[in-house]
Formats: sequence, structure tokens, C-alpha cells
Amino acid sequence: MSVSSLREQVRASQAGSIAQRCQALGLSRSSYYYQPRGESPENLRLMRLLDEEHTRHCFLGVRGLHAWLRQQGEGVNVKRVRRLVRLMGLEAVGPKRSLSQPGQPAQRFPYLLREQRAEAVNHVWSTDITYVPVQGGFLYLVAVMDWFSRFVLSWEISNSLTVDFCLRALQQASGQYRPPHIFNSDQGSQFTGTQFVSALQALGCQISWDGKGRATDNAFIERLWRSVKWECVYLNPAEDGQQLYQQLTGYFHYYNYLRPHQGLDGQTPASIYLAQPKQLTSTIQ
Repeated sequence: MSVSSLREQVRASQAGSIAQRCQALGLSRSSYYYQPRGESPENLRLMRLLDEEHTRHCFLGVRGLHAWLRQQGEGVNVKRVRRLVRLMGLEAVGPKRSLSQPGQPAQRFPYLLREQRAEAVNHVWSTDITYVPVQGGFLYLVAVMDWFSRFVLSWEISNSLTVDFCLRALQQASGQYRPPHIFNSDQGSQFTGTQFVSALQALGCQISWDGKGRATDNAFIERLWRSVKWECVYLNPAEDGQQLYQQLTGYFHYYNYLRPHQGLDGQTPASIYLAQPKQLTSTIQ
């Protein structure tokens, strides 16, 4: 379990003193009270540039992004670009060489959507996380989307990549709408961990994971991120998390209820999602 997750458990618990809670979880008190310095203004500027170029050309990996920065006159080495790209959670679209094998989850799930498409609302939901810059820092955004209608069912922002905000988004979506037949995600640690998998199984969903290095398997939500950033985030960068939350609240209302969607023949996601009989899900096998 990550240090940030342990800190959250210490804060959430009411049993005993902070020292006792830290000891019970095997977390040193210095680690609990440690406040990271954050990224320098120069690194934040580079991260903004990297995010914009990744949004334009999502097939570029670390070396491609490094080469692009050099073309812009940025004297930065590839090692620095690699660290920033990992911090931002960016991943090139396209297959990769299997140079290293990460730790394997206890249970694996196949990609279920290779030969089928969403046939009704609540047939397929998907989720993903993206980096969002704010003035003087950055946050992470997660969303849950219905594939058939492109309706954004829920979203959350966080200053860390722990599973907590992903679970909140899932709980918000499943609490307000009927859970889907299939739930698709990439193989990020937030979605392949025991907590998220158990939550999906409790909802009765079939779990689908994108293939390794295949962001195109979750293309609908990748297009959502492009729209969110170019139509909202980049136009008026938020000063802090509170302002970002207000901006995203307004944008997702616009996206769901007012923005015509080319993939829906000019209709809005809400006009499709809210008009469809929700019981269709029970008949899909």
C-alpha cells in the first residue's frame, strides 16, 4: 500500500493517538507529517507543454515528446521528460515492447469489447484518469462514461493518484444510475487493485480491461479528455482546485446537455441517455 494511502487511513481512523495509528499501520510519524515540496514553476510549465502536445499527438512516447520539446528550444534531457510523463500519468497510444513486467494483480480480466459495440445505455461504462494543470500545480481528473450515449455519469478530482477518488466516482455513478453490464478500464493500478475490482463485482458488472499499451481500446473517453482540455481547461486555467471544480461542473453540464455530438448525429449525450429505457441492460448477454 502506498504511503499516501496509509496517511489517509491514519486521518480517517479515530482509534488512539496519531502515533498509535501510525505504529499500527507501520507508517513512521515523519512520513505522516511530511509535506512534499511540489514541482518547480519550470517543471509545471514543461508539464503544461507536454500535456498539450500529448493531447494533440497522443501516439508520442517519452522520446517523441522529448524531441518535440527540443524542437521548441527547451533544453531538457530525456530523463527529466520521462519522470514528468510518469508523474502526469501520460501513456502513448500504441503497442509497446515488453521490456519489463509490472507486478501482476491477483486476478486478470480480458478485453470484452473487441468484437462488440454498446447496444443500449448502461450496457458499457468506462473510466479513465487524466492530468489537469492549474496555476501553480496540477490535479488528476477521473470520469465514468456511458459508451452508448457518451453521457458522463460522474467525475472527481484529486491531488494524488490513490484509488479513493476513483471509488468515489464509481459510487456516485452506480448510486444514481443503473450499473452496467460491462465496465471497461485500462490496466492502471487504481482499476486493477482489489478495492476497485471488488466494488465492480459487488455491482454485478463484467470487468473488461484494455490491452497493454492500447489506449485506443478506451477511445471514447480519450476523446472526452481532448474535448475537456481544449474547450475548458486550456482556455481559462484555474487558479486552484476549487475554481477547477466549478469550471468542470459547468463544462460537464454543457457537454452532457447542450453540446451536439458528431458521433450521435448532432444529438446531445443526455438526449440519448435519458430517453433510453434502462431495462434494456437486463436483456443483453
